[in-house]
Amino acid sequence: QEQLVESGGGLVQAGGSLRLSCAASGLTFSNYDMAWFRQAPGQEREFVARINWAGGSIRYADSAKGRFTIYRDNAKNTVYLQMNSLKPEDTAVYSCAAKRPALPAGRYDYWGQGTQVTVSS
Repeated sequence: QEQLVESGGGLVQAGGSLRLSCAASGLTFSNYDMAWFRQAPGQEREFVARINWAGGSIRYADSAKGRFTIYRDNAKNTVYLQMNSLKPEDTAVYSCAAKRPALPAGRYDYWGQGTQVTVSS
């Protein structure tokens, strides 16, 4: 059974850092593009960052550029999101998603349950 499990969330002060992890199981991780999304209370889910199956193509939302870094370790079936210089507006539930490269943009095969990130001012 395919599963994505996020970890690493928590409470941090503004300006601090967190590293989120998303561990995949039940799928051939190296065949999937991976992405991070977030959803704040009362808001729609928004894209944060994406990395292709080989790690050679990366894209960030404008809100993440210069502060967040997505990377993956295919040997560990894990994708990471290093978040620095966190702001209160980064507070949200962060979820990872897996996508076969052949799927249309924006469509994902599998989703994790999410991990809460709270940034205090």
